Amino acid sequence: METKVIGVIGAGSIGTAFTKQALKAGYQVILSNSRGPESLAGIISELGSGVSAGKAEDAVKADVVVLSVKWGNVADVLKNVPAWKGQILIDTANAVVAVGEQYQHADLGGKPSSEVVSELAPGARVVKAFNTLTPELLSSDPHVSGGNRVLFMSGNDAEAKAEVLKIMKNMGFSGVDLGSLETGGKLQQFPGGSIPGLNLIKLP
Repeated sequence: METKVIGVIGAGSIGTAFTKQALKAGYQVILSNSRGPESLAGIISELGSGVSAGKAEDAVKADVVVLSVKWGNVADVLKNVPAWKGQILIDTANAVVAVGEQYQHADLGGKPSSEVVSELAPGARVVKAFNTLTPELLSSDPHVSGGNRVLFMSGNDAEAKAEVLKIMKNMGFSGVDLGSLETGGKLQQFPGGSIPGLNLIKLP
């Protein structure tokens, strides 16, 4: 599989940071949000060549799709896109919800959040990734001190994980496979996991 076009659902800080790195790596990106393509004119102009604005249903036509929306919107977004037909779905969402002025972990019945995403997107090959660094670090140069900044991932489909590792490498990151959504997903989950926030550099 050779990914050329990546669809991104969500133009917030993580979705934009991912898009910047994808464009630098030579990928074409279809960027979408809940307010429609017209609302993205400014950010599309800022990001430059290689990115186009679309709707979520346009983004999911790509072989690799990035889901980067607030947890409270995940179910509605996935309910309103066309049926998944084997696309790789990169889940960047962290399962936190606002309660007043505070944030707390969503009640997932003990499941890792990406297993919930997988249930909501039957037919997609879900890979948990790009959720462990802050937007500032994710958008910054991954080549640091002679090494490469580390990103973590997990998933149940070996081929899908291999493609996501290739995307990370093309961006300049060092990818680390943590295993299945059940095991790795729990490590990556924020809050509660031990991985989010780790800013590691892999030296040659």
